[in-house]
Amino acid sequence: MSEKKIISIVTPCFNEADNILELNTRITEVMQSLSYDFEHIYIDNSSTDGTVEIIKAIALHDKRRKLIVNARNFGHIRSPYHGIMQSSGDACILIASDLQDPPEIIREYIKHWEAGSKIVMSVKPESEESALMFLIRKLYYQFIDKISEVPLIKNATGAGLFDKDVIQILRKINDPNPYFRGLLCEIGFPITQVPFKQPRRKRGVTKNNFYSLYDLAMIGITNHSKIPLRIMTIGGFGLSFLSALVAVGFLIAKLIFWNSFQLGTAPMLIGIFFFGAIQTFFIGVIGEYIGSIHTQVRNMPLVIEQERINFD
Repeated sequence: MSEKKIISIVTPCFNEADNILELNTRITEVMQSLSYDFEHIYIDNSSTDGTVEIIKAIALHDKRRKLIVNARNFGHIRSPYHGIMQSSGDACILIASDLQDPPEIIREYIKHWEAGSKIVMSVKPESEESALMFLIRKLYYQFIDKISEVPLIKNATGAGLFDKDVIQILRKINDPNPYFRGLLCEIGFPITQVPFKQPRRKRGVTKNNFYSLYDLAMIGITNHSKIPLRIMTIGGFGLSFLSALVAVGFLIAKLIFWNSFQLGTAPMLIGIFFFGAIQTFFIGVIGEYIGSIHTQVRNMPLVIEQERINFD
């Protein structure tokens, strides 16, 4: 008789003590209803609210629960990716610890995987989160899809199922700051989408702020598109040509109306501030690309682990 296949479930955590027990219970109920063995890897980003202690208590009584504790908070991009790299199952499922990705959706992931899909991803065409935040995310996904060199999945949450063949490919990509959703699209396998309405967070507070979302957006843009750099080049040529036309126009006007034509200070100040703003913006975009290159060149590990439990 053939052995059961193993499903690896990876859950990144940071200060989610209020949600861990319910998450653990619901995942257990889902997996007991399926004919698979499983391992559940929690990767904690140096929580300070007792999350680690709760997970340790769970892992003490169930060896299928595994824990990685990071030495510090390595961010919401690198930590989940590192957790995925530690999985050993026939398929790996990434699911958040805040319960906004309902654990019951795992059944849908596995159904599509059994039908042959190597990548299954959750997408949220609707959400109970803040309408403004949902709109900003939607506009961002539309923007990055337009400029990306490969088609990306709009409104993807990052949660989903990934076959072991996909994980092996990801392990060969040495990216210290990966944009995970973009990498999955670059691999080229067909992606099955599972739409759902994202529920509002019941307990705790979101760990995403403006800076973390901006960081994610810039990583997505710099990793998957050269269009901003090309817009800068084309825009520079365009503005230079426009400036030359304006200069010639002012020269002709001065020659024709020598005594009555006065340039004044207003156009000069407007021009100086306009070109100063454009230059600052362009330098900022270049800086983002240089920062991305700097991160790649340093080749730091995704995370530094402080502790592991149940991996022996």
